[in-house]
Amino acid sequence: MKRNYYIVALIMLTFFVISFLTNVIGALNPDFIKGFDLSLTLAAFLPFAFFIAYGLVSIPTGMLLEKYKEKKIMIAGFVVSFIGSLLLAVIHNYLSAIISLFLIGCGMAMLQVVINPLLRTSGGEEHYAFNSVLAQLIFGAASFISPMVYSYFAQNLKGQTTGLLGLFTNIVPANLPWISLYWIFAVISLLMILVIKISKFPVVQLKADETAGPLETHLMLFKRRTVVLFFIAMIAYVGTEQGIANWISKFLETYHHYDPQTKGADTVAYFWGLMTAGGVLGLFLLKVLDSRKVLIGFTIAAIVCLTAAFFGSGPTALIAFPAVGFFASVMYPVIFSLALNSIDEHHGSFAGIMVTGIIGGAIVPLIIGGLGDALGLRTGMFFLYITLGYILSVGFWARPLITNQTVFNKKEKP
Repeated sequence: MKRNYYIVALIMLTFFVISFLTNVIGALNPDFIKGFDLSLTLAAFLPFAFFIAYGLVSIPTGMLLEKYKEKKIMIAGFVVSFIGSLLLAVIHNYLSAIISLFLIGCGMAMLQVVINPLLRTSGGEEHYAFNSVLAQLIFGAASFISPMVYSYFAQNLKGQTTGLLGLFTNIVPANLPWISLYWIFAVISLLMILVIKISKFPVVQLKADETAGPLETHLMLFKRRTVVLFFIAMIAYVGTEQGIANWISKFLETYHHYDPQTKGADTVAYFWGLMTAGGVLGLFLLKVLDSRKVLIGFTIAAIVCLTAAFFGSGPTALIAFPAVGFFASVMYPVIFSLALNSIDEHHGSFAGIMVTGIIGGAIVPLIIGGLGDALGLRTGMFFLYITLGYILSVGFWARPLITNQTVFNKKEKP
């Protein structure tokens, strides 16, 4: 099939929007706590509401995709995101925040299920690896930008009467300047609906092994020990990622008295930014080393940096937390590839199960919040040693049927 550069560009834009809407939650966490007078546990239910949507929506969306096709599912995803964003923009309380984040999470989950196979078809199978890496870089760039945008609006809305900032001043409560982001999210979602509506989509023909498969297939896979172990690994990874990103700003405010709207937001941004940079290094290392060795080395380094962040000085924590993001960068792609390469059938269904593991982003921050209320936030974040320890173990017990190709084991073409 001829490559469709327009659809590839649209998918890249979608990756950017997904990340922009998703990864600002950590930077907003202290403002949610202060604005709605929340305990750490109640605050943790906010990312829980967002990421639990992945567990509820991912597999059903994969099944619906074959009937309703990519364009309708993408439009539906952004419609749900628009409703969720507008809800919190208009109604400013804890319950609306919970419902809003759940709806936005549902929309983002629907989009995630669609865009990967669409990217393979539109960009060409032979270019899929390159396009996937490019998409991750764009995803990371949006993760870096969104906390910066939040910081700008939170710092500059007060007293503005003209221009865009003046418009937000009239519709956003003075004590909740960060609500302006949800007006922006609503507008972005609406614009994406219009763009997708006028776009002509190619016909995506999934291979038999790429389809989501019936519920019976998913239940059968869950009876396999390998599937369960990798599903837990995905929960552990996303839980680690979000457990750090969601609590960095509050940790810096609590123990080092840094302003969450400036230093806190900047550190969250650098966490995501260095995760992108680490992914580039990881690509090179995966060309010379077994992916399991890369996973082991990067995970050990992440544990060391996390320890420095927990027990070091304020300036040390400002460096060490983003450094954890750098070393966490290879965990998702390595775990995912090891998982799919460890079974010889039903890869589409298994991929859906792995994506469902994103619910780790709901579970781990909630555990940290509960422990933080009882024992202190630093002690609560010690739970991350358990999740990182499990990720480390994957490098030792994984037995893929196909190992990653390196320059040293490259097979010659016949």
